[in-house]
Amino acid sequence: MIITSLLDTDLYKFTMMQAVLHQFPGAQVAYKFKCRNPGVQLAPYVDEIKAEIKALCQLQFSEEELAVVRAMRFIKSDFVDFLGLFKLNEKYITIEPLPNGEIDIQIKGPWLHTILFEIPVLAIVNEVYFRNTQPQPDFAEGRRRLAEKIVQLNDAGLKDLKIADYGTRRRFSKAWHHEVLTTLLQGLGTLPQGRFTGTSNVLFAQSLGVTPLGTMAHEYLQACQALGPRLRDSQVYGFETWAREYRGDLGIALSDVYGVEPFLRDFDMYFCKLFDGARHDSGDPFTWGERMIEHYKNNRVDPLTKTLIFSDGLTVPSTIELYQRFAGRCQLAFGIGTNLTNDLGYEPLQIVIKMVECNGQPVAKLSDTPSKNMCEDTNYLAYLRQVFDIAQPT
Repeated sequence: MIITSLLDTDLYKFTMMQAVLHQFPGAQVAYKFKCRNPGVQLAPYVDEIKAEIKALCQLQFSEEELAVVRAMRFIKSDFVDFLGLFKLNEKYITIEPLPNGEIDIQIKGPWLHTILFEIPVLAIVNEVYFRNTQPQPDFAEGRRRLAEKIVQLNDAGLKDLKIADYGTRRRFSKAWHHEVLTTLLQGLGTLPQGRFTGTSNVLFAQSLGVTPLGTMAHEYLQACQALGPRLRDSQVYGFETWAREYRGDLGIALSDVYGVEPFLRDFDMYFCKLFDGARHDSGDPFTWGERMIEHYKNNRVDPLTKTLIFSDGLTVPSTIELYQRFAGRCQLAFGIGTNLTNDLGYEPLQIVIKMVECNGQPVAKLSDTPSKNMCEDTNYLAYLRQVFDIAQPT
């Protein structure tokens, strides 16, 4: 089976799940799957995907795995106790072929019991697709490309440049993901002197002895559209409930649920000082970085004390460009995903699973990259734009 441990997921799933347990234990949600690649036929593999998800739903956390979670400084004991009883339930997920050859995946149920589906299901879809379409993968080409990236990153002129792996959901395969990480560790070295800061994948972080990385994802702030007291205040409410849960830890704010302008309006001096930094995940990264540095200065915060994390479709060359622009002006971190874990010469799948509903109400994100928006309720999207004073994209 592809997924053999519930730790084979991104850290931010656990950090959000703990916040859900404590802040929103009764929330009900719905997620939908989308493949952004035109013409990709996933329907022939539905039975394989279903079999993998059936196996996923048999998994439980072992005592050794619970100990890994318990050892994290920001995890509370009652959450670990909850995980000790936890299993993903098949009744909350449906997978059906569509007449056009695509597939429909929907996840509906309690947020607390469905939040861990996203990452392993995406990893399953990827691996099933590629083991059928590329039965004899060109690993030699993948290794050549990875070696070239390591050479570029080890350039002497980039002495403080460090990267992390964010590639679980769109990896070519689990085995290739592991090889990529071990190669990066050997080629870049780990902290404090090395360039490899860690991985978002909890299982591999534990087995390779590196740091698991992550805070929040879009779904957390999206859900607050339905859970908060007022829609206009939902982003502020999301940051405040996060701060209430983590008391200053895990202090990286996600900036693109409504776009950079509404984010900066809400991310006032209080949040500038309270949070350690912000993460970019859509729109032009250079413009965003300049805006963030200016925003910190306008709020009497030294940008050198804050971290800007870039994580939107990064390649090694684009990472180097961003480093050269912002090095010495703020603290920097880079999370590279698909370009690390699925770069063997084949077109990667651009697949996502996004929250589309919470407590019976539509939820959406209005990112600075319109193609990343995902909401079927056009009336709600229009209302959201009006409430947050966001112009219709041209």
